[in-house]
Amino acid sequence: MNIVWFKRDLRLQDHEPLLNAAHLGKTLPLYIIEPKLWEQPDISQRHWCFIHDSLRELDESLSSYGGRLIVRIGSALSIFEDLRQKLGNFSLWSHEETGNTWTFRRDIALARWCRENGITWHEFPSNGVVRRLKNRDDWSQLRNERMQNAIILPPTQISFYQGIISDALPSKDHHIFGNNSEGRAQIGGRSEGLKILQSFLKERARKYMLTISKPGVSARHCSRLSTHIAYGTLSVREIEQATKEKIRTLQGIKDDDARHLIYNLSAFLSRLAWRCHFVQKLEQQPEIETQCMHPAFEGMRESHFREDYFEAWKNGKTGYPLIDACMRSLIQNGWITFRMRAMLVSFASYHLWLDWRQTAPYLAQLFTDYEPGIHYSQFQMQSGVTGINVIRIYNPIKQSLDHDPEGKFILRYVPELKDVPKSFIHEPWRFPNTSAHYPAPIVDHKEAMHHAREQISERRKVSGFKESAKATHKKLGSRQSPIKKLKASVKNNEQMTFDF
Repeated sequence: MNIVWFKRDLRLQDHEPLLNAAHLGKTLPLYIIEPKLWEQPDISQRHWCFIHDSLRELDESLSSYGGRLIVRIGSALSIFEDLRQKLGNFSLWSHEETGNTWTFRRDIALARWCRENGITWHEFPSNGVVRRLKNRDDWSQLRNERMQNAIILPPTQISFYQGIISDALPSKDHHIFGNNSEGRAQIGGRSEGLKILQSFLKERARKYMLTISKPGVSARHCSRLSTHIAYGTLSVREIEQATKEKIRTLQGIKDDDARHLIYNLSAFLSRLAWRCHFVQKLEQQPEIETQCMHPAFEGMRESHFREDYFEAWKNGKTGYPLIDACMRSLIQNGWITFRMRAMLVSFASYHLWLDWRQTAPYLAQLFTDYEPGIHYSQFQMQSGVTGINVIRIYNPIKQSLDHDPEGKFILRYVPELKDVPKSFIHEPWRFPNTSAHYPAPIVDHKEAMHHAREQISERRKVSGFKESAKATHKKLGSRQSPIKKLKASVKNNEQMTFDF
């Protein structure tokens, strides 16, 4: 008897656990909805909406083989014990998961239960993450070799075990998943992911690098595949190989348009590699979800928490137009481009001096594409607590002028400024008749920036700082950019992989 536990791998294609289980005999495809997981502060109904779409399509795909996806609601331990009582000993098959602290502890407890009960749990690598990596120097080669392996085709047939009844799939607004999310979530499901991938490779990627930092237009020209990767409707290997195949076809075309598209797709491949790099950090050091990578920064911000600052930032009412527009857009759409995400984190961490552990769960709930390994690594990097990255404090006024010069994005989400002349749209406090409905800046940019640099500098002077930073880099730092074209951006600390 073989149970295939679907987790963050909601597909049949390139699914080694399913293929192996199906070859061995009776198979039970299982997805577990764990209410305790949905009580965690980094999980939201927005995530469930995407998962719900994906589970429905996964069930339809399994039905073409003559079976169904079994959905069970409860704790994984109790569900597997119930199945053991009904089925006897079985083999458990799944991909490795690099999730949040709750799932990490759940998997440790489940592995112990398997050993105690004679259950063999076969776990397979997921994407470019290497479990039990002995030396970070080896990671890039191992990752690239894995990406070159042949994509695993779905089983030709599956012999389903028929004796287990599924729980009903809860609705998108079921109380298990919290209150109704404001705004919308990206559509889930493998067919939607494949459609998005093809439109990106065929057309949308042409303006990928040109618009990647710009709010608004980036929503069309970024790949928008990050959520599909996060929940596994597509694998990184599938996406990487499809992108490389597209580049190969373009190399036979000798014109500027083909060369331009190759350039943009090559940059996209770089970001796919960086994505795996950041998830690998959480795999190697799960504590980075709750502890600063460099211990010198512990206690730096925790005691300075201001609820009024936090609420203003959360609701897009800081008095800085681009900050507020980005937050409101994120609340409404569940996605915003990488630089604007970095700017939101930077503003919260440096201007408002909020601790990253207070702000990270809130944005995790808003990001439909929330990926714990990327999320916490990037939050620490943008908050200046890694000890191995350049401190980068975003100037929200400069970012506004650079990436929304006409104020079109700002006005879409901050209509309070509709009567402010364009020349004042980035600094409305300078216009004497700014609407009373829009707040004055919550902090002074220059004063906040000076305070932040001063505090960070003091922490970097503590005894043993450099030695600890070297140890962190040896364990988690990149050895070189996975693709050489990223070198320039790495120097500027812009290797953001919050999204694509």
